[in-house]
Amino acid sequence: MDKILLVDDDAELVGMLKEYIELESFAVNTAHDGESGLNALQAEQYDLVVLDVMMPTLNGIETLRKIRQTSNMPVIMLTAKGDDADRIVGLELGADDYVAKPCTPRELVARIRAILRRAKPAQNNTKTITLNELTITPEQRRVEWSGVPLTLTSTEFNLLEVLVERAGNVVSKQILSELALGRPMAKFDRNIDVHMSSVRQKLSAAAGGKQLIQTVYRLGYQYLK
Repeated sequence: MDKILLVDDDAELVGMLKEYIELESFAVNTAHDGESGLNALQAEQYDLVVLDVMMPTLNGIETLRKIRQTSNMPVIMLTAKGDDADRIVGLELGADDYVAKPCTPRELVARIRAILRRAKPAQNNTKTITLNELTITPEQRRVEWSGVPLTLTSTEFNLLEVLVERAGNVVSKQILSELALGRPMAKFDRNIDVHMSSVRQKLSAAAGGKQLIQTVYRLGYQYLK
């Protein structure tokens, strides 16, 4: 049973979400501020964190920043509807996805399932993808450049794997969203662009400044052979 940590200062919302998520066969623990959430993460192992942005003591953005200092575990941010600034900052810091509040428990569970499904190592998939200095091992969800491991979040790994498997071809944002995030791309959705920017920076740093992912205007992205 996958274990979820739900961090939000709205006690009524947390109670409702916890009850619903548990009915969907997840184990759920809760915290009501960032500090308590970080303490919970130190005390136990979790498969995914749902993290509200607006909280007392330590807000969600700062909590995410601290999580990413030591862990690449999947994180879904809960943001105020229409607050694009918080969403983009969260994605830039390594959040895997976001859900706008108010949200339905059903939508949140769907996002949780999609991310966890893609965050798990591929069972019985022993193939290794090698393209010049880049090596991807899906079974271990491991990426290396010239033998040196790259630190990627779950969603970043998914995006890079999709592109490298189709190296030389343009992959649309819609396909990337469906394969990497597990959902269709919404109107005005910036997720793919922000995640891809992070992947490109990490790859470029490993490759000595070489740009390996190309933006194809109005079409998508392409990994250059």
